[in-house]
Amino acid sequence: PEVCLRLEVGPNAAVHSPLAVQNGFLHMLVHSYTAELFMSFLTNLGPFLEDEIIPEVIPMEIEVVDTKITLKDDSPRVYPTSPGPVPITLAVDHIIVKRRDDGVFYLTVLQEQKAPAKCVLASLAAGTRGLQLKEVPELQRELQTMKIALAEANMDKARLLQEIRKYNPLFQL
Repeated sequence: PEVCLRLEVGPNAAVHSPLAVQNGFLHMLVHSYTAELFMSFLTNLGPFLEDEIIPEVIPMEIEVVDTKITLKDDSPRVYPTSPGPVPITLAVDHIIVKRRDDGVFYLTVLQEQKAPAKCVLASLAAGTRGLQLKEVPELQRELQTMKIALAEANMDKARLLQEIRKYNPLFQL
């Protein structure tokens, strides 16, 4: 399944936190989930999330693994001839959101180590702190990819500023 929920209540939930014994502990796992949502869906969630009553704090852990969510703007276009906004894709490799007894949500991002085990073991055994020679070409490729992404982002920024200045010629960042 793409979404799994588990709710623990009672003495066994004490493993997670003292408050979980009384209020329960919710664990949610979202794995390999892909969805397309309209922006109006997110903006209309606001009234459901607002409440005048302060809810009981339920400790929880939400784990999101290998998930992609595409957000599409479905608002009416200002100019009928414009191509419209480009959808935004949010890709998550592995992230954990924890809510502790104080009610605060903590975000933890987990990154996979892509270095081969032999390389890691060799560097630990040798005690070296420098870069492995095998890692340099990989880092150069990543640098080139980042340069291209930065150039594309700068082009998008310039395009958006040009679009904004159509409405307000005096606009400055």
